[in-house]
Amino acid sequence: MSSDIGVDPAGSWGTAWGRLASREVRLSSRPSGAPTPGDFALVTIELPPPALGQVLVRNLYMSVDPYVRMRGRTGDPESYVPPFQVGESLDGPAVGEVVESRADGLLPGDLVLHGYGWRDQVVLDAGRVRRVERIDGVSPSAYLGPLGIPALTAYAGLLDVAELQPGDAVFVSGASGATGGMAGQIARLKGASRVIGSAGSDAKVAYLVERLGFDAAFNYRHGAIADQLGEAAPHGIDVYFDNAGGDQLEAAIGALNIHGRVALCGAIAVYSATEPIAGPRNLPLAIGKRLTLRGFSVRDYAHRMPDMIADVGRWLRSGRIVADETIVHGLEFAPEAFVGLVRGENTGRMIVRMRSSA
Repeated sequence: MSSDIGVDPAGSWGTAWGRLASREVRLSSRPSGAPTPGDFALVTIELPPPALGQVLVRNLYMSVDPYVRMRGRTGDPESYVPPFQVGESLDGPAVGEVVESRADGLLPGDLVLHGYGWRDQVVLDAGRVRRVERIDGVSPSAYLGPLGIPALTAYAGLLDVAELQPGDAVFVSGASGATGGMAGQIARLKGASRVIGSAGSDAKVAYLVERLGFDAAFNYRHGAIADQLGEAAPHGIDVYFDNAGGDQLEAAIGALNIHGRVALCGAIAVYSATEPIAGPRNLPLAIGKRLTLRGFSVRDYAHRMPDMIADVGRWLRSGRIVADETIVHGLEFAPEAFVGLVRGENTGRMIVRMRSSA
């Protein structure tokens, strides 16, 4: 299922001034707190022809990801990824089609994954793209969601970082997003005894239970999170997949059973904060409960991609995995898509579709 926003404009790629050209989105000003569309600029640039060992790729879809708005990306403090600079083009996961190739093993028409979204087309060294197969009846955008980084993040975070075991009770925050939704479904399919999710609206709560198969879910905007989690998990939880941080991490620490495990994936609740955020006030409970809290980056688990694709691909084909998308049409609407993601307006992966023929 997908929901569509915006209009797909004609002529969004091609040539300008008789030369190879592309549009790209740049950071035009440093956001203070939550970003706005005015913090971004759409510019047209000239591209060089591909050199030996390079390919020209026309992007079909790009994903809009919450990590982009971390203070370390759009703000100055240090982070696990270098910050974007004002005037610099943005990047992120994208799937595209090879238009021209001067590299062995890649031909025009091949479908490829790379990390240079936020633009119509790009010239890249062949080593920076990964060729993927076209699957009948499956949109190429699946490689940005159920067959891509969100699924790998959920898969490795649960199985490798949190060491999920059959019978565990699992809580996932930010569960209606692409990674959170996959985490809850993978936990269920790997034998969790109970899967609980949190989301920011009643509609999303219903979506988690009725469409994704969560056993229980709650709206974190409605009352004390600790109380709602306690009601949804009366016997506590064994695993917490953390996409939110803040109050939800604190509530999870209170609900975790002895030897509970936390996979620290993200902290979307505090990314736009302009003041330092206090740590969970109940962190000392981790000592007596012998908890394990582990931060992780999906880049450390690339070796798990074949296992994830085997498992999730099988579940996807059999209809046991649901992978919804919110689709925005046209690169010029990417900043609005990003702001919508920050506000929680997406269901599943937030995707920008570049061309009507994709």
